[in-house]
Amino acid sequence: MATRLVQINMKAQDNAALGRFWAEALGWGVDSEGPGVTNLEPVGFAYPDPAAVCIDLIARPEPKTVKNRVHLDLATTSTAHQAELVARLKDLGATIADVGHADVPWTVMADPEGNEFCVLEPREIYRDTGPIAAVVVDCTDPRAMARFWGEAMDWTVHEAADDHATMRSAHGVGPYLEFVRTPDTKSGWNRVHLDISPYRGDNPAAEEARLRALGASDPGIDQSAISWRILTDPEGNEFCLLSPR
Repeated sequence: MATRLVQINMKAQDNAALGRFWAEALGWGVDSEGPGVTNLEPVGFAYPDPAAVCIDLIARPEPKTVKNRVHLDLATTSTAHQAELVARLKDLGATIADVGHADVPWTVMADPEGNEFCVLEPREIYRDTGPIAAVVVDCTDPRAMARFWGEAMDWTVHEAADDHATMRSAHGVGPYLEFVRTPDTKSGWNRVHLDISPYRGDNPAAEEARLRALGASDPGIDQSAISWRILTDPEGNEFCLLSPR
């Protein structure tokens, strides 16, 4: 049994407006499975496919108050492309964000609701990822996070060090999942989190039990009204185990 990362869940005060921003930013299509939900995926995409990690924006009234522990890094192909993308994102409503980084080659920005993301300088490793180079998770122990997620999913760990760890779909396509050591501590529920899914034909209950044995925990909330399972990873980050598709 195994799971795969299929999408990023992002809370939004205005899911439709924020969805339009990210669709324009990534060049993706926009759909909605119901009120308060905006779904983004590449045009012509057949979900789920390791070639992309989709984005679901979910309406929530609470405003963002702290730095997100999960963010997106966007890929560029040249320094000119990086500058053009930053300018275009500003025109769409993004702003330059001050998160304490100085003299770095990438640009830290915030979307219209304040969610941080990075526009990277061109890097060879991300030449074939699509518009999203990586999904980045802040953590205190990248090695331990890589061990957990490397066993939780069928993704391949490419590097694991004290300050960062990197993994990617075993198919060698789509964005990377990266864990970066940070001094910040988790505060409240993550407004951005990972959604994973078992493969078609796998037993979700058995998969949940396997994840718990690996170190996942129950967040201690009533889940009787939902069809998926909410769990937390070893550092307390919420994630959802969706139904197989």
